[in-house]
Amino acid sequence: MNIFSTEKINLEALSFLIREPFNIPDIPEQTFHQIKKGHEFLLDFIKKNPNKPIYGINTGFGSLCQVAIPNDELEALQYNLIRSHACGCGNALDDELVRLMLALKIRALGFGYSGVHPETVRRLHLLLKNQWLPVVYEYGSLGASGDLAPLAHLSLPLIGEGMVKVNNEFIPAAGLYQKQNLKPIRLHPKEGLALLNGTQFMLAHLVWSCLTGRQLYRAANTIALLSALAYDIKSEPFIPSLHAIRPHKGQMEVARFFHEFFESCQESKKPKPQVQDPYSFRCIPQVHGASKDALDYAISVCETEINSVTDNPTLIPEENIVVSGGNFHGQPLALALDFLGLAMHELGNISERRIYLLLSGQRGLKPFLAQNAGLESGYMIVQYAAASMVSYNKTLCFPSSADSIISSNGQEDHVSMGANAGLKTKKIIENVFRILGMELLTAIRALKQKNISGLPAEINKFYNEFLNAVTIEMHDHASNQNIEKAKIFIQNYPF
Repeated sequence: MNIFSTEKINLEALSFLIREPFNIPDIPEQTFHQIKKGHEFLLDFIKKNPNKPIYGINTGFGSLCQVAIPNDELEALQYNLIRSHACGCGNALDDELVRLMLALKIRALGFGYSGVHPETVRRLHLLLKNQWLPVVYEYGSLGASGDLAPLAHLSLPLIGEGMVKVNNEFIPAAGLYQKQNLKPIRLHPKEGLALLNGTQFMLAHLVWSCLTGRQLYRAANTIALLSALAYDIKSEPFIPSLHAIRPHKGQMEVARFFHEFFESCQESKKPKPQVQDPYSFRCIPQVHGASKDALDYAISVCETEINSVTDNPTLIPEENIVVSGGNFHGQPLALALDFLGLAMHELGNISERRIYLLLSGQRGLKPFLAQNAGLESGYMIVQYAAASMVSYNKTLCFPSSADSIISSNGQEDHVSMGANAGLKTKKIIENVFRILGMELLTAIRALKQKNISGLPAEINKFYNEFLNAVTIEMHDHASNQNIEKAKIFIQNYPF
């Protein structure tokens, strides 16, 4: 499935941009046909309507939309737009997010409703294919009139300005062009606006969050299984008939996963003295399942957006009109990102509670899993560190989409703050990977302390591969490196 075709694609089609970024497909000729068709329609529309104000083509931007621009300055207007909007701040964005932004921008322009010249799209593709990544900064977008500041930085190298990252080195785009014997592209009418109006910063974060969130969910289920075995919980809360009478899709999926494990694990079938188990074990299907349902919702929003046109104004050649609308507004993405961030946080929230219980000295486990409690502290402070990140994530869960700050002299009077939602959701997910890494270390140390073996094949494979990657020490040691190793392991394990 070519991500640059004009056909509908799914989320998985973009995953290679994170995993295997050097296998960039060519842009199909059919896509270039659509781009050329849209560009020619725009030029013809301008020619036939010489006195008609068309936003951003022969007018100023934002609240300056009433200012008419003479024909001999239309080209300069587009250059000024990119330069003036390149005011991003903070750290440079991760490479994988910039790759996603480039690919998503190429895809959005490829539908032919934006009016850009084919050469503009070719240059974006050249940057992506050669991994000449524009330096884009974290902060500056309100998530409404498109991701203006981030997309301005993404676009500067097209005109030979700004910075690019090549082989982990930041260099001026002008220097790269000189070395590669390339010239900056020429901007045609509307092109600066088409490049800057769009949701590609927010959408890149949503794509990343959905793909990594799916991995996080799978990891949470598998790690919780190991914790459940170490804590010797009862299997009754996972029987299918219980969940059939409250049939939330995610809940049933998680319960089925746990039930199949308990059915195939002899160790779990031993009689249990307790009447019931704490919620962080007993309610795993209800909590993990709800997070899965939220993830599925976010994926549905994401897949709609990656098949959409989000700049402004938009060409509708079929009706011979150019429409100034609001498809750049990021509210659908902002709400999905906020919801997803909360859902992923809950996977970490309940994970920390399981760590706490595994260290509580119950169910045949030593206090803090210390071999000699008192002389040794075991994993006491591992739980502290997990609690610290859970608390930090709670502060990040305030919805960015609940905020709006009027901008552009009142013209842009409601904004989504979807870019901020994307930034914080990414941070939440990164933190939860570490929390789950801590739970995995704790669960395996507990299983080793109890000398539990005979796990079902798939779980046993996961268990052994983890032990090959990370050494579990049973006496006191600095555990920070193991936490990071555990995080990396679960990020990459093929669940």
